[in-house]
Amino acid sequence: QVHLVESGGGLVQAGDSLRLDCVASGGAFDVYVIGWFRQAPGKDQEFVACISGGGGWTNVADSVKGRFTISRDNAKNTVVLHMNSLKPEDAAVYYCAAKRGVILSTTRAHYEYWGQGTQVAVSS
Repeated sequence: QVHLVESGGGLVQAGDSLRLDCVASGGAFDVYVIGWFRQAPGKDQEFVACISGGGGWTNVADSVKGRFTISRDNAKNTVVLHMNSLKPEDAAVYYCAAKRGVILSTTRAHYEYWGQGTQVAVSS
């Protein structure tokens, strides 16, 4: 079992950048695909990005492609979501999640473990 903790959220202005960290504990980190999802008030949770256990494969949602990137440092049990050129519509609670295996997935039901979330607010 792996425990995930997100950090780095906050209030920024449109156009600013923000870095979200997801730190894992309790298991072998590199066996997990790590994904980021977000949920804005009144909206369904949506996929943002994910990364393979070794870090060599990533998938980024079209809505954030070109602005967000995902990376991981397995020595630090950390996955980072780098968010640039933030827009008001990026405001949401951001969650990281983990799934065993090598297959990347954009489907939240495939992820077994979830963090508590970190809030991102973007002012226009």
